[in-house]
Amino acid sequence: MQASCVHIAFQPKAAALSRSGSSPPLQSLRRRPCVRTDGPYYADRMSKRGGGRKQLEKAGMDFEAYSFGSIRINGTTYEYDVVIDRGQVSKRNKKPSKKFRAAFGHTPISIEEDLPWKCRRLVVGTGTGALPVMDEVKREAERREVELVILPTVEAIKTLQENPEQTNAILHVTC
Repeated sequence: MQASCVHIAFQPKAAALSRSGSSPPLQSLRRRPCVRTDGPYYADRMSKRGGGRKQLEKAGMDFEAYSFGSIRINGTTYEYDVVIDRGQVSKRNKKPSKKFRAAFGHTPISIEEDLPWKCRRLVVGTGTGALPVMDEVKREAERREVELVILPTVEAIKTLQENPEQTNAILHVTC
């Protein structure tokens, strides 16, 4: 079995724009970095080579690409923070935590949010490390006997790939 690893490659900006149905002008064909978590690929076609996804396929989660501002899971691109709760992907509702933003300089993960506690492990991807997790969340995880793993999003994706069973996640993708 191949070990999964993160490969840095480039994806044309036009590939992201073509999903909307409009074709971009030639000057917007700049290339932007894209982190693939499933092995080397041809950037223009987003096709993969290699393996390393067997564990995720069992769990029903397929992390195909992650770059600043977006993540692709099971063929769907999300341009916002996501919550993975027992295999279901949804948008993170951070509105209840907005009142704590001034104290942290960023909207933190707080106990006020509807967090996916029905698991043995909760993985929090903090983007590049900017997303704060409030102490109340850490105490609640301990009280519920849920292992709380707080990592940058790239590392969080690797952790989800290695041990997907009974694991939920909150992934920050915008910084």
